[in-house]
Amino acid sequence: MVESIARVRHIRVTPQKARRVVALIKGKQAEEALAILKFAPQAASEPIFKLVESAMANAQVKADRDGEYLDQRDLFVKNAFVDEGTTLKRFQPRAQGRAFQIKKRTSHITVVLSTPEVAETAAAGAEKKASK
Repeated sequence: MVESIARVRHIRVTPQKARRVVALIKGKQAEEALAILKFAPQAASEPIFKLVESAMANAQVKADRDGEYLDQRDLFVKNAFVDEGTTLKRFQPRAQGRAFQIKKRTSHITVVLSTPEVAETAAAGAEKKASK
């Protein structure tokens, strides 16, 4: 019934490191994902934790707006992905007057939470399109 999206852009975590953390929570229940992220040792887990919390709050607001009942325990991570953001280029001085380029990478992280009913109706719609 309810699907919510939360995005964070230009976060100072490399996409490769963020994808490792996002892979831990894909398909999990939202509260379980928060527990995993809370105790994950990676630095990227903190901003992703906040992002999942934000997506849960967005789902609650959306359900209240539509007059629907939403139990936080019903939400699961339908999709989560990391895109590459802008790269900050910096220079570090090296020996004999040379300069060494440092690339400070950023990420755009997106988390989509959904209730099971939305996932079932989307899958049924995809099956109908495939059968045509």
